[in-house]
Amino acid sequence: MQDNTHEILTVEEAAELLRIPRSSVYTLSQRGKLPAQKVGRHWRFHRPTLIAWIARQASSEGVEQVEM
Repeated sequence: MQDNTHEILTVEEAAELLRIPRSSVYTLSQRGKLPAQKVGRHWRFHRPTLIAWIARQASSEGVEQVEM
């Protein structure tokens, strides 16, 4: 069983949290539309920041889609 309480997430974990494909996580991160940090060749995501980002997206004019 996977422990989902880590604050720092991998691409796979961020995709699972957001319920989107990994390819979308990479695309949004590379374009600066998803809060992320590149560590060497790897993307990392701060769980509380992603949750706040989702809340901001949902609260601005209802539920708004992020352009990819």
